[in-house]
Amino acid sequence: MKNDIIGIIGAMDIEVDAIISSMSDKDETIISGIKFVSGKIYNKNVVVAKCGVGKVFAAICAQTMIIEYSPKVIINTGVAGSLVSGFNVLDVAIAKSVVQHDMDTSALGDPKGLISGINAVYIDTDKDVLNALKFASCAVDCNIKEGVIASGDKFISDKNEKAQINNSFNAIACEMEGASIGQVCYVNNVPFGVLRAISDGDGAEMDYMTFAPKAAEQSIKMILEFIKIYV
Repeated sequence: MKNDIIGIIGAMDIEVDAIISSMSDKDETIISGIKFVSGKIYNKNVVVAKCGVGKVFAAICAQTMIIEYSPKVIINTGVAGSLVSGFNVLDVAIAKSVVQHDMDTSALGDPKGLISGINAVYIDTDKDVLNALKFASCAVDCNIKEGVIASGDKFISDKNEKAQINNSFNAIACEMEGASIGQVCYVNNVPFGVLRAISDGDGAEMDYMTFAPKAAEQSIKMILEFIKIYV
């Protein structure tokens, strides 16, 4: 049975540390090498975890959070790379749906991205969560885009690879965790959302090294606003 806890998952310290610093009444538990910090923000119950980079760590974290804390919602936050023109560093992507761009059983006649077992390419985020994240965007002054966010176990820096992911899935941004968290939430019937600030555009690796901390700050501001307004 779900309770009133809001779950937040980020892959790296820069994506969660400021959220954890905003918490009171903190309690820490380590499970499978992942530290879960529970407490209160704006007098609301929150649990935050740094899952680590990649889809497997993200899935382990999401499933463990669901089993141990029964959150009413899970938000994946952090940074991502832009896949579309006019969507620049420090802009923000909010997922309407997520896709795993590296899932590929097309040799068997399946569409690219199909997730075996649930027979779906795209997993939609929760509409109420999406609307709350959109409302929370007032906390930052930047360009906000809604759309498909793609995940895969590779840092995408090549322009041709970016174009291929965009063309195949109509994705606006790519990262390495959101869609696996989405899959775990889907099979557990837990509402979820994905919020990503753009850390790298055409400059890819150079942009990322320069702007990832600033992009993480953008997403954190919105997450704190989301916690404040989400019922």
